[in-house]
Amino acid sequence: MSGFSTDAILLRKIEYGDHDFIISFLSRDRGKVSVIAKNAKQSVKRFSGALDLFSLNSIQCTFPKKKKDALTILSRTDLENGFANIRCDVFKTTYASFWAELIHFWLEEGKVVNEVYDLLKFSLEALDTDSMEKQVLNLLFGIRFISLSGFSPNIEQCDQCQTPIDQIQQKYIRFDFKAGRITCKNCEDSHSNYSMTVSKGTLKQLFWINNNDFKRADRIRFSPFAIKEGQMLLEAFIPFHLGRDFNSLKFLNRLRQETCI
Repeated sequence: MSGFSTDAILLRKIEYGDHDFIISFLSRDRGKVSVIAKNAKQSVKRFSGALDLFSLNSIQCTFPKKKKDALTILSRTDLENGFANIRCDVFKTTYASFWAELIHFWLEEGKVVNEVYDLLKFSLEALDTDSMEKQVLNLLFGIRFISLSGFSPNIEQCDQCQTPIDQIQQKYIRFDFKAGRITCKNCEDSHSNYSMTVSKGTLKQLFWINNNDFKRADRIRFSPFAIKEGQMLLEAFIPFHLGRDFNSLKFLNRLRQETCI
C-alpha cells in the first residue's frame, strides 16, 4: 500500500463523526497535508499523546485505495516533541496556537515552503526552552511570516521619496496598512483610513530581525514600549492583508487586557 513518511507539526485538528479526526499537518517536504485519523478517539496505542496542537511528530500516511479524492489516512504517529513547557504557560500556548492558526489559514494544501516550516519549528523550540523572550519571539515570527507570505512591508525607506529610515527626521513615521509601506511626513497621505504611526526605533528593530539570521535575534533588546508597539503593528497588519480575524489572536488580546501585559 503506497504512502509516505515525514516529520510534521500539527496545525489543526477537528472531530469527524464519532470516532475520527481530520488533521492538518505542516511538513517540510510536503507542505501542508490534511489527513484523516480513523478511530483516533479510541486508538490509544497508535495516537496517544501525539495529536495535540503544534506537537512535532514523525507521521506515516497511506493513500486511499478506492477513492482518489478521499483523504489520505494517518496510519501512525511517533511523538518527537510535545513542547510540554509551552503547554504549562497560557501565554506561550496562545502564541503557539496563533502561529499554527495563521499558517493553516494562509498555506495552500500541498504547497511546500521550507522556510515557513523552519520558522515555526524554530519558534516552537525557542518558546519551549525560553531561549528568547516570548514577546520578542512573537514579533520575530510575525515579521518573518509576513515576508514569507508575500506581504512584506517596506519599512526600510519612505516609499515615495526613497529617503532611508535613518535619514528621516521625525521620530514617528506613518505606516500605511493598505499599501504596506512607510512614508515620511512630507509624503504621507493624510486621507488614508488604514494607517498608524510607529516610532522609527521600533521599525528599525523589526527590520533588523527580519533581515538577519533568526537564530541571532536574541541579540537585540526590545524595550517594553517597542514590544507593545511592534505587536500593535504586526497584529493589525497581518489580519488586514489576510482578510480574516483569528480566534487565537482575540484570546491573546483578552489575556493581555486581563493581566495588563
